[in-house]
Amino acid sequence: MKNKRILTWIAYTCIIVLLSACMSRAHAPNEISPSHEQQHEIGQEPVQEPEPEPVEPEPQPYSLRASLIAVGDIMMHSPQIPAGYDPVTGTYNYDSFFAEVKDILSEGDWVYGNLETPLAGEDLGGYSGYPMFNAPDALADSLKTAGFNIVSTANNHSMDRRGQGVLRTLEALTARELLAIGTYSSQEDRDTIQIVEKNGIFMAFLAYTYGTNGIPVPDDQTYLVNPLDTELMIQDIHHAKQLGADVVTIALHFGNEYERNPNDHQKELVRQLIQEGADIILGSHPHVVQPYEVISVTKDGTERTGFVIYSLGNFISNQGPAQQTPKYTDVGVILKLDIAKHFPEQTIEIEQVSAIPTWVHKYQTDGKRHYRVLPLPNYLQLPERSDPILTASDWALMSEYDEEIHHHLRTFMNVDVPVTLQPALLTTEPNISFQP
Repeated sequence: MKNKRILTWIAYTCIIVLLSACMSRAHAPNEISPSHEQQHEIGQEPVQEPEPEPVEPEPQPYSLRASLIAVGDIMMHSPQIPAGYDPVTGTYNYDSFFAEVKDILSEGDWVYGNLETPLAGEDLGGYSGYPMFNAPDALADSLKTAGFNIVSTANNHSMDRRGQGVLRTLEALTARELLAIGTYSSQEDRDTIQIVEKNGIFMAFLAYTYGTNGIPVPDDQTYLVNPLDTELMIQDIHHAKQLGADVVTIALHFGNEYERNPNDHQKELVRQLIQEGADIILGSHPHVVQPYEVISVTKDGTERTGFVIYSLGNFISNQGPAQQTPKYTDVGVILKLDIAKHFPEQTIEIEQVSAIPTWVHKYQTDGKRHYRVLPLPNYLQLPERSDPILTASDWALMSEYDEEIHHHLRTFMNVDVPVTLQPALLTTEPNISFQP
């Protein structure tokens, strides 16, 4: 009986405990998820909050700048050759030709001229002037000393000493670290676009001539001289752009001699080349200064803008009215284009165009002929015109030329600088083939 009561009491106790547990669970609040610390304690990974997206800083604008200086025909007529000869040493030196413009040329990064004479060496027919030019290597030395680093050798006198003269000229220029454009020693060289970098701006240089005075370029050496062939020029322009050139500058030997304005062919060709990607065109051959112009053209709905000077005139020569050649053949121009590359847009802009008319002063002392290129506005500002070598008639002529050439240059100029040429087409590192 006693055991039965104990069992009954145990049974009641269990029932009460079970009922209490059920009632507690039914009235308990919602369960709370374990904290990060509890999750870590029981082996669960903590929940990671997403990282905020990084904010790219706005690119800060900046610009790169460099200057192109260009002059016209560098000629060596017969009377000029002995002007640099020293009979005591038996050597030639033409530094005095360019002494008065050296400081101006030194302001340029790319300094260009049209070398209109072979440097074929005295053994190849001797030194001579018109009509079959051949100048001493000392001319190249003086060009280098004056500040030049690029010369066009594509003109109607390229073949005056035939193919051998072309090759010898290239050797002489290369030895002096002067970049020659427009004539080449191999097909591979001709097909290599010459790009020169200055201050982070990459400029391609191309050069072509209308002809070689009837002297044929050998069929198996067509690379010797670049002809004024439209298809070839467009091909080279496109190639230069593909290589990443910021600016494509083309030297064209074209136009009619002694005409002060461009003909229709010059104008049409320039527009076509700008349309295809040319940016700056430097003309030569007329031997007188022709105007410059900013040209805008449209192709496939896209507008392009370029700059041309149709002729830079004669920089150094024996021509002029006193030598029975037309007026203005003793006048040239030093053209300066200040070029900027703006970031982050990567646009190319001509910020400023300036031009200094020059005059070739010819005079004699002690029976010897002398030549010097004078920058007209600089000389006209000399106090009391203090140059004892110049005569009153010289000063009067210089003043006339300075005013006339400044006015003539802007004949077609209806757009003021700065002028945006184009956005840079490629952002890849350009292929530099030469660095003078």
